[in-house]
Amino acid sequence: MSSQDRTGSRRAKFIPITGLLIIGALALTGCTAESKNGWLPSQRNVTNHTGRVIDLWVNSWITVMIVGLITWGLMIWCIIAYRRRKNTVGFPRQISYNLPLEIFYVVIPLFMVMVFFYFTDVDQQSLDARDPAPAVTIDVRGKQWSWDFNYVSRPDISGNDIKESVYEGGTQIHLDGSPVDQNTLPTLYLPVNKSVELQLNSRDVIHSFWVPAFLRKLDIIPGKTNYLTLTPTAIGTYDGKCAELCGEYHSEMLFRVKVVSETDFQQHLASLKTAGFTGTLDNKYDRNPNLNQK
Repeated sequence: MSSQDRTGSRRAKFIPITGLLIIGALALTGCTAESKNGWLPSQRNVTNHTGRVIDLWVNSWITVMIVGLITWGLMIWCIIAYRRRKNTVGFPRQISYNLPLEIFYVVIPLFMVMVFFYFTDVDQQSLDARDPAPAVTIDVRGKQWSWDFNYVSRPDISGNDIKESVYEGGTQIHLDGSPVDQNTLPTLYLPVNKSVELQLNSRDVIHSFWVPAFLRKLDIIPGKTNYLTLTPTAIGTYDGKCAELCGEYHSEMLFRVKVVSETDFQQHLASLKTAGFTGTLDNKYDRNPNLNQK
């Protein structure tokens, strides 16, 4: 047997084994909790929106994989079925066009795009919908390179709306080579199972409010207020960051979100009031670096 034949024999054995190993690995990973969430950095019950985002993401990938398998299967079938046979001479019969096939090529992809667009638009509208009467309204101000949180409207435990606002102002982290103390980061407190509207504003340049566990990211644009409405449904502490390159210390523009009980939320606001942080850090502290307004 020639060396070429031996190589071809080894290759013929290697390819099926490799295929089986890949299929087995995919089957095993399909059983993990991470795979069920599409390997997204969250769980279904973190907010009222995370389940919807996970479903859209996972179902889209399942659909794409099915389409890919069908496409690859048809390509392999064509390669095998229409391969050049031994002792064949000349060229096969040439066909200039096939109208039914060309219609199929146009209609099916167009239908797929429309289906993807429909489900994406439905979920997008649900995610962007504002609550006409949120339980808590917080003015979030991004700045180089930290965050200010103004708790401008929220009910007390009895349900009565408290008109007096309180705030929590963040200061820029100084880069001195020491590890960052996570407990000193600006912290946004949210009450669990309460509808929250975050009014996102910028004091200077474009920033981006991103809490990976919430599966939402929204730009903060100078002179424009963007709104993020959600209901936290799981008590815990979540990391947040600015996701838009905003200057020299962009990487240090970190914050935390603490989802707590209503009682703990009220206690935190009371502590801010006791410390004298009443009122709001509103737009009088904003600046436009392009106009050199400090």
